[in-house]
Amino acid sequence: MSAETVGLALLLLGGLLLVSKLVRVKWKLSQKLYLPSSIIGGGIALLLGPDILGWFAGLLGDRGIAEGFAERVQEGGLFGEDIMSVWATLPGLLISVVFASLFLGKRLPKLKETVDLAGPNLAFGVTVASGQYVIGLLLAIFILVPFFNVPVFSGALIEIGFLGGHGTAAGLGNTFEQVGWAEGQDLALGLATVGLLSGVIIGIILINWGARTKRTQVIDADNKGTDKEQAGLIERENRTAGSTMTIHPSSMDPLTLHFGLIAVAVIIGQLILSGLQWLEQVMWAETIEVMAYVPLFPLAMIGGIIVQMIIDRFDKNHLVDERSIERIQGLSLDVLIIAAMATLSLQALADNIGVFAILSISGILWCLFAFLFLAPRMMPNYWFERGIGEFGQSLGVTATGMVLMRVVDPEVKTPAYPAFGYKQLVFEPFFGGGLVTAAAIPLIVSPLVGAWGFLAIMTVTMVAALFFGLVVLRRRQKKAAQGAAGAKESASV
Repeated sequence: MSAETVGLALLLLGGLLLVSKLVRVKWKLSQKLYLPSSIIGGGIALLLGPDILGWFAGLLGDRGIAEGFAERVQEGGLFGEDIMSVWATLPGLLISVVFASLFLGKRLPKLKETVDLAGPNLAFGVTVASGQYVIGLLLAIFILVPFFNVPVFSGALIEIGFLGGHGTAAGLGNTFEQVGWAEGQDLALGLATVGLLSGVIIGIILINWGARTKRTQVIDADNKGTDKEQAGLIERENRTAGSTMTIHPSSMDPLTLHFGLIAVAVIIGQLILSGLQWLEQVMWAETIEVMAYVPLFPLAMIGGIIVQMIIDRFDKNHLVDERSIERIQGLSLDVLIIAAMATLSLQALADNIGVFAILSISGILWCLFAFLFLAPRMMPNYWFERGIGEFGQSLGVTATGMVLMRVVDPEVKTPAYPAFGYKQLVFEPFFGGGLVTAAAIPLIVSPLVGAWGFLAIMTVTMVAALFFGLVVLRRRQKKAAQGAAGAKESASV
């Protein structure tokens, strides 16, 4: 693939983002639904892609209408195969940039603060993830295997497709082939598509419901602001600087400095991941291979924390500007979203439709139940803002959760972002493409563990996470609140 193709692909994304912003400014429905421009642009790109425009053009070609055009767009849509290939690789790269920048420019909290902040998110996330295995395996054992004649490890597809996403589903292709069910990868990719779409659509519906019923604490359906604010514009008199000039441009542009810091964080994450993969190859790769499927972005976040620790120790001139980091993070997230939606594969939805429908509906209902019933009881404050990110991730990978949090908390006024990020440090190495996700199918087919054994492990994990979130953390929060109230009362006396 030529450099010119890569450059053209990026330019087309920029053009789509501008078109999508124009749509947001002019289309009232998109304003009422709080739709980010990147999602609008992703929808436009999906419509013009091979699975919709290409399919429609194929129908015309079969009838002898515009055969030349139909042949060109069937494989790559309006943009072409090479452009789509570039776009398909961007989400996996840019999510590392997003996570590497999560803690740069911010004061790192102490361990107690981290536990208090991320503990509820972690308990909720583990409950949902392990619950996806429990529900999937129960369905597989009692319905899918006897009635649809599919392997019992099909019960792992909900977590692989929803939390793992397209990258994890694609990465497990060799695993599916080795266990004799290559079709499982297509099904996982289809679930990832449905999870991403339903995560965004249902998430936006929930956000609008939350705003109308005053469950959100940042956005307010009754306080819609001016026409310009609804269109996503800032009034001239309310505009503020998007970043601070911390170094003189004659030596280096300030944005270049901050990009370099993020790059170093990602490189550190890659070195950590490569070291863990090398250790696995030396120690136990012949028995089971799991680190090969662990994604880069949680380790890039660790790289960001390491860089920030160095900054806290040696940066006496306060050269790192949080807003500059956020601008780079925001750009990366916008491009990530539009590229991910543009390259969704809708073809896989037609395969194994019965199994696919059962797993999809069951997984969505479980995630919806967890958000509506468990999140208000497990999150100590800002439960909607914190829970909607977890809901998005449980259906459509990490980027979906970030999208929904950006809609419900656009100016990062709640602890949703840092709580979500710190929780990822413990969560991502295991679920959503981590160790548990990679090892699930090998463990289910192994005689040592089997389907019932893995079901028991996930059930115990889910119960333990529920107990930790609903009992242990709530007691801890109650004691902390009582202590704070007592200290305030003593001070007033």
